[in-house]
Amino acid sequence: MIIYNVTVNVSDDIHDKWLSWMKDDHIPKVLSTKFFQSATINRIISNRDTGTTYAIAYKTDSLSSLQMYEAKFAPKLREEYLAKFSNDAPAFRTVMEEIEELD
Repeated sequence: MIIYNVTVNVSDDIHDKWLSWMKDDHIPKVLSTKFFQSATINRIISNRDTGTTYAIAYKTDSLSSLQMYEAKFAPKLREEYLAKFSNDAPAFRTVMEEIEELD
């Protein structure tokens, strides 16, 4: 399993608007591409940041699926995001491979 993680530090001024837009618009659009099986919104607990930091984790079955998403859909979705929130909710991305889930 590949985890495509987008970490975002959201300014307090736009927090509610950003979170609503992510839940109602952006994440559903990403999932509608059918390259991801699921997404979770995770709040990072830290005393060092201003605002609120989130990690949105999208799960996909392969690196090639992520690469196809990146080529076909990511540029337009990132443009939409940057037009709305570029300065108030900067993001960075990491890609991880899930090796094993332990119970």
